[in-house]
Amino acid sequence: MSNADSPLPSFTAQDALVAIMIAESASDENIETAELLTIERIVNHLPIFAEYDMDRTRRVSQTVLDLFGVEDGLDALFGLVKEGLPEKLYETAYALACDVAAADGRLQESELRMLAEIRYELRIDRLHGAAIERGARARHTTL
Repeated sequence: MSNADSPLPSFTAQDALVAIMIAESASDENIETAELLTIERIVNHLPIFAEYDMDRTRRVSQTVLDLFGVEDGLDALFGLVKEGLPEKLYETAYALACDVAAADGRLQESELRMLAEIRYELRIDRLHGAAIERGARARHTTL
């Protein structure tokens, strides 16, 4: 992190959802334009983000990227996410991560590992996870 002594910020539920999407996008160390546009579209159009200040995405994104650069950063990220995100939104978070992963039309191994980590950390049931993944695949299929 930029200042090792500064405490981690707390996340709102919407921040946590944005953090999950950014983490999925950054998991392959290459944030694609299609992924960023998908995140922007999601934040601009889903009802859960109706009152969300889009300017917060920059701070949340920087926090995620900073955490990716430190030892145990992923654990810290999931701690922040689970602290800010009500359990009833865990499947929503996974669905948004799947949409971001599918946005550029290809899945890297690192993106698949991040999805598996999100499933594990958010305790997404295997069948529910498969259904969510299939929905994302269907939404992002091209001719």
